[in-house]
Amino acid sequence: MFGISIYTIRFYDKEGLLPFVMRNKSGNRVFTESDVSLFRTICCLKNTGMQLKDIKKYIDFCMEGTSTIDSRKELLLEHQEVILNQINELNENLDLIHFKIERYSSPDSVQIINEERKKFYDEKRKNNLL
Repeated sequence: MFGISIYTIRFYDKEGLLPFVMRNKSGNRVFTESDVSLFRTICCLKNTGMQLKDIKKYIDFCMEGTSTIDSRKELLLEHQEVILNQINELNENLDLIHFKIERYSSPDSVQIINEERKKFYDEKRKNNLL
C-alpha cells in the first residue's frame, strides 16, 4: 500500500498512528476505504517531513471528532508553512544550479571560470591564506 512495507505499517500501528484500523478474526489488519484515505494522509504528512509525534497528534485529533477541527487546521497550517519555506529554499538552490549550468554552457565558460579562479586565489593571497 503506497509503497510502504509491512514493517512500516506494523511500526506505525505500534506507534499508535493506526487506531482506526480494525482486525479480522484471524488478527489481520483490514483497511476500509476510509482507512486508506487516512493512511494516505499519514503518508503525505510523513513524506513532507512531519514528525511522527505530530502525525500521531493529528490522527488523535481525527479520532476525537469534530471538536478538534480547529486544532487539526492549526497543525496543518504550521506544517504547510514549513513546507512552503522548504519549497522556497529549494527554488533558490535550483536557481543557482540553473545559473551554473548556463555558465558552463556558455561559449565563454573557460574564460569565466579562469577569471573566477583568479579572483578566488587573489582573495586568498590578499588575506594571507595561501
